[in-house]
Parts: sequence; structure tokens; C-alpha cells
Amino acid sequence: MFGYRIAHHGGPEVLEWCELPRPEVQPDEVLVRVRACALNHLDLWVRNGVEGHGFPLPLVPGSEIAGEIAEVGAVAKDLDLGQPVLVAPGVSCGNCPACLSANDPFCRVYGIFGEDRDGGYAEYVAVPRRNILEVPTGLSFVEAAAIPLVFLTAWHMLAVRAGLRPLEDVLIHAAGSGVSSAGIQIARLLGARKIIATASTEDKRLQAVRLGATHTLDYASGGFAGKAREITEGKGVEVVFDHVGGSIFEQSLKALAWGGRAVLCGSTAEPTANINLRAVFFKSLSILGSTMGSLAELKSVLRFFDTGQLRPVIDRTLPLEKAPEAQELLTDRALFGKVVLTVGDPEVACNTPVPTIETTPDESEASS
Repeated sequence: MFGYRIAHHGGPEVLEWCELPRPEVQPDEVLVRVRACALNHLDLWVRNGVEGHGFPLPLVPGSEIAGEIAEVGAVAKDLDLGQPVLVAPGVSCGNCPACLSANDPFCRVYGIFGEDRDGGYAEYVAVPRRNILEVPTGLSFVEAAAIPLVFLTAWHMLAVRAGLRPLEDVLIHAAGSGVSSAGIQIARLLGARKIIATASTEDKRLQAVRLGATHTLDYASGGFAGKAREITEGKGVEVVFDHVGGSIFEQSLKALAWGGRAVLCGSTAEPTANINLRAVFFKSLSILGSTMGSLAELKSVLRFFDTGQLRPVIDRTLPLEKAPEAQELLTDRALFGKVVLTVGDPEVACNTPVPTIETTPDESEASS
């Protein structure tokens, strides 16, 4: 089989297109013929390297995978060859106290496809049986691949870590990213009152409104914290949803209401921030870290795609052979939603339309 492998860290040039050994399937695994693999900032971190963190190189990147069953292990005979499937991106033992209490990311052996084991930038990938999920009703492989990591992350951030409640207000940064385009929809689903989305361009702000944002702000122009407080009649937002970090996170704390919660799943801009600790304890603020979520949470989220209440947001598709180009688009933030790689025949990967959902409020009701 063919695919991309990273043998050492660096720029796009370290993505090596080569012939790879077809994975050997263990008794509790299945072999998935990859049809689509979506990109994430995690792919860039794996490629570039992260100070203080080691990756098991050489490694095939790619965390969000959809495809067909090509081979089954001895204890995975309940699956049919050719069956379309979605792959849960997080891998854990399934038997420890953390896994049995639906806290999979706390499992001592927890890992992610494309970070800790070979992922989907290849024609085939070996997957534990417990990671095999059904493709939501009516979705193509491309659409399915655009779901699992970002929607699971956003759900865990808002529903679990921040505990967003109906009629609370939320500030969501970088609306054009995959996780934030998911976060806007989930905030709407959870009954948020005002969903304030930030983005650097007018086009991205309009697309955020189509997903459910009630207000939009240009964070590049500065002063978004004060504007968020104005939108909320001086109260501030109960929840800030962030993966940018740095100075954006510092300013976001000023946008929080008393007792507000800032939840952070990444630091794509800057890994450090200067925080006024007096404001944290005086206003009873909470700063919450969040990484991935449980398999049970992902299964719960997928139900909302069957009903059409959530939908994947895809900017474009490219063939697997253009993975370096796709990663550059991600680096340049030249996207709204996901870029998805198709593997093999693109007609097979893209053959089913996305179900539509109603958009409220109307675009004319949003302020930017």
C-alpha cells in the first residue's frame, strides 16, 4: 500500500510519500480501507514536533478516518467485509477504571491515531474493534471523516468541562476552525442564548452565522472582550471556548461574567499567557483544560448527525497525494471548516450529500 510517513520533524517536505507495509491485524482488530481522512492541527504538531513531547516516529499521520472493512480479526467477526465505518480517534484499553467510568483520555495507555499510532494518511489502517462506529445516516465517507475528533473535542469542552447551560452566553474563538465550527453548532444545540463567534474575515463571520452564531466579532481588530461585554449588556459571557491561547486567552478572561468558565483545548498561536490571578479568584473564574473526550460521548454526539441537528463543515477535499498542500492550507488558516483527503476513487468518498439543517437566527439578526 502507499501513503505518507513522517520519519523526522520539520516542514511539509518531511511528509514522505512511499510504499508502506500493509498493517497486520491482531485478533481484536480490523483492517479499514481508508476512503477519507480529515486534517487537524494535531497533524501539524506531529509534523513540526512539540518541545518536551516525543512521537513514535516513523509515523503515518491522520486522526479522523472513514472507510470500509477490509479484513477482520478472530474476535471481530461481527463486522462484514465492505461495511462502511467511522473510526473513533482515541485508543484506550477499555478495561481500566478510567475507561470503565467513561474517562478514556485518563487511561494510562490512551493514544490517538496519527499521534501515538499509525493513522489515515494511507490506503489501510489497523483499528481496534471497539473503535469501529457506524457512519451516520446519509453521510458520505468525506462527511463522516470530518466529524469525530473535532465534534468530540467541542462536545467535551462545552457539555462536560464547561457545563454550558441553556440561556447562558458563550464566546467562541476562531470560528473558521474545525473545532470551533463544531462548537458553534453544539452551543446552539445546548440552548445557549448568545453565541458570539470571532473570526478574522467577513466571509468567515457570515459562515459562522449560518451555523448558529448570534453575533460575530473581528478578533484581529482588538477589543473583543469589551465588545462581548456590550453584547451581553455588561454581564460578560458565562463560557469562553478557546484553542488559540496566548494573548487571546488573556483578553478572554476579561470577557467572562462573574463565575465564568474559560475552557481551552489547544494553543495554536501561543503556548503561554500572562494571567491576572487577582481577577481569577476575585471573580470566581474557572480555567479548564480539555483534551478529546470519551468513546461514550462520541457515540452520543453521532446521534445528532442522524437527526440532522449537527452537520460536518467541509471547506474542500483534496486527494491523499496532495497532503502537503492540504497541511499548508491549514497552516495559513485559509479554510472554514475541514479539509479532507480522499483516498482512492474520490467519487466513492464523496457520493452522498450532507443533510441540511435549519439555521437560526437569520443572518440579518447577527451583529458583526
